[in-house]
Formats: sequence, C-alpha cells, structure tokens
Amino acid sequence: MEGKTKIISNRRLLGVAGLGWMFDAMDVGMLSFIVVALQAEWDLTSQQVGWIGSINSIGMVFGAFLFGIMADRVGRKKVFIITLLLFSIGSGLSALVTSLSLFLVLRFLIGMGLGGELPVASTLVSESVPAKNRGKVVVLLESFWALGWLIAALISYFVIPGYGWRIALILSALPAFYALYLRLHLPDSPKYVELGNKVKPTIMQNIKSVWAIEHRQQTLVLWILWFCVVFSYYGMFLWLPSVMVMKGFSLIKSFEYVLIMTLAQLPGYFTAAWFIERMGRKFVLVTYLVGTAVSAYFFGAAEGLPMLITSGMFLSFFNLGAWGALYAYTPEQYPTTIRGTGAGMAAAAGRVGGVLGPLLIGYLVAGGTPLSMIFTIFTIAILIGAIVVLFWGKETKNTVLQD
Repeated sequence: MEGKTKIISNRRLLGVAGLGWMFDAMDVGMLSFIVVALQAEWDLTSQQVGWIGSINSIGMVFGAFLFGIMADRVGRKKVFIITLLLFSIGSGLSALVTSLSLFLVLRFLIGMGLGGELPVASTLVSESVPAKNRGKVVVLLESFWALGWLIAALISYFVIPGYGWRIALILSALPAFYALYLRLHLPDSPKYVELGNKVKPTIMQNIKSVWAIEHRQQTLVLWILWFCVVFSYYGMFLWLPSVMVMKGFSLIKSFEYVLIMTLAQLPGYFTAAWFIERMGRKFVLVTYLVGTAVSAYFFGAAEGLPMLITSGMFLSFFNLGAWGALYAYTPEQYPTTIRGTGAGMAAAAGRVGGVLGPLLIGYLVAGGTPLSMIFTIFTIAILIGAIVVLFWGKETKNTVLQD
C-alpha cells in the first residue's frame, strides 16, 4: 500500500508540475508564431523582432538567478507558486497592449516567471523522486514542454489567422491559473523539509559555494552547456515560423509545417527518458546534442520541402531530448543547501545565450547573411556543449542526491 501511495504521489507531482511546464511552453511556443503576426501588424524590423525574443530571455536571466536563490531560502513550493503567478498575469495582460514598448516590458516579467519556474520545478521533482527513477521522471516532466508547444502550434494554426494573436494569448494565459490552483496543494520537497529549522547559509555563502573548489568543475561545465543549448534553442526555435516564411512559404503553410516538426518533440523526450536510466546522463546529452547539431546544419542548408520537414523533425526530436537530460542532470550536481542556487545560476548563464541567439539572427538576417551560415553557427555552439560534457562532465546516474 505504501509503494502504491508513493507511485500515486509521484504521478500527482509530475502532473501538477508538468501542467505549469506545459503552459510555460505554450507561451514560448506561441510567441514564435505571434512575432510573425506582430511583424506584419506593427510593421516591425528584423531587429525589433529579435528584441522580442531577447527581452524574454533577459527576464529569464534575472528570474532564474533570483528565484533559484529564493528557493534555497524560502522553499521550492513557494517560489514555484510565485513564478507561475507572475508568468500568468504577465501573459494575460500582454494580450491587451497596443505598443511594442509595453509588450516588451510584459515579456520581461513573463520571462522572469518562466526563468525562475523551470529550474525550481526540476529541483523540486528531483528531490521528491527515488534515485533509480529520478532522471526518467525529470525528462518526463520536461516532455510536458512538447505538449505545450504542440498546443501552441494548434492554437496558432487555427486561431491566429482567423481571430488574431490577442485571442491566442488569452487562451494560453487562462488555463495557467488552474495550474496555480493545483500547485497550492502540492507538498514541498522532502529534501528541503528535512532541513527544517536548521540555520541556512546566507545568499552570498550559497553563491560562493556554487564556485567552491569541490563544485567548480561541474559549475563550469553546466554554465557552458546551458549557454550553448539555450543560445541555439532560442535562436532557432523562436525564429522557426519566420525562417519558413523566409524560405518562401505562406504564413498558414509555415504554421502547418512547424506543427508537423513539433510532433517530433514527444518521441525525442520519451526516448531520452528511456535511455537516461539505462545509458546515463552523459550518453543522452552527448548523443542528442550531436544529433541536434547535424540536424541544424541540414535544416539551414535545406532547399526543398522534404529536406526542410525531415531535418526540422530531427531538430525537434534531438534538441528537446537533450533539454530533458539537461534538466535531469543539473540539480544532481549540488547538495540540497545550494541546489536551487546552483541550478538557478546555471540556467541564468544559459539565458544569456537566449538573449544573444534571437538578437543574432535578427541582425544577421537584416544584414543579408544566408540562413545556412546562421545555422552553421548554431551547429558549432551545440557541438561545443557536447564536447564539454563528454570530457569534463560528471556522470550522476543512480547517485543519491547529496544532503
């Protein structure tokens, strides 16, 4: 009976945390479609479109850093609720704006909520699941991101052309409040609860501990890995519908093809979840990052529709599988007292890449740089991340989380 209760509890935790993750993904996924509509409606330049994606990531830098630290001070659950509330309100209000400047302000706040929630959610789930299933469950948590992207693609395809981007944003924001309600009844991390009333290190002590000699190598590996993954992901995926339009397809057709590519994310997560407990974190990260790099190269160089769709599907498959492994791998590098801080700081370092990626494409496109060259840059960045993990990453398969 106790085992059954534990399974139900783990499933409930995965469901509640996953719902919030899904609505976050809906917002990010929908943004990639909305910027195409905004560019036409507000007559935006490529640089301004790049700033929409980048300001979101700037907010994520601050959110990941701030809320990661807060999670070690006040608990995972409280921060989990605060971040989703910030994200939900910002997303709903952004449907009402009429100027780019106000839209950018709200995207910053949404980014803060999103940037804070993701590392804290993965930390909470990691600390609540037995070691033998931890990697698989965290990758399955990350698979809710694919569901969110899929729903975003469906809403964008059926709603934006006929009803406009504002209605699409409202549809994405309202369900997030249901996830917030569910989260209020979620227990905090057992690992964090065990700390009880023990004297917790100060914020500065936690930050210094992340870079202490015993954690320095894994911190450096994580920061480089996060930067490379986020730089390439937000550079490529936020621009995906726009890239399809640049390659000569209509707005409706580009949405349709991106929807097809998005379907490949789910098997990417599920295969990563299967491999991660059998072959280890490093195997999944390196294999799926190399697969992402090869797919990115062929997507950028593709001319005909069959190659675009095929390489785009492999890009979604490998990239999102790598993301799942990244979220499983990150919290396992640190003890409980600094786990939120370490995961949050690594994510914040990555979000700097998320600022630069969309901006880089915006300015390179405006300067007439071929898409093949742009995607080659992302290919190289992803390979750097794979090499760093392969040679300097620490395997954490089946390890018990440090107290």
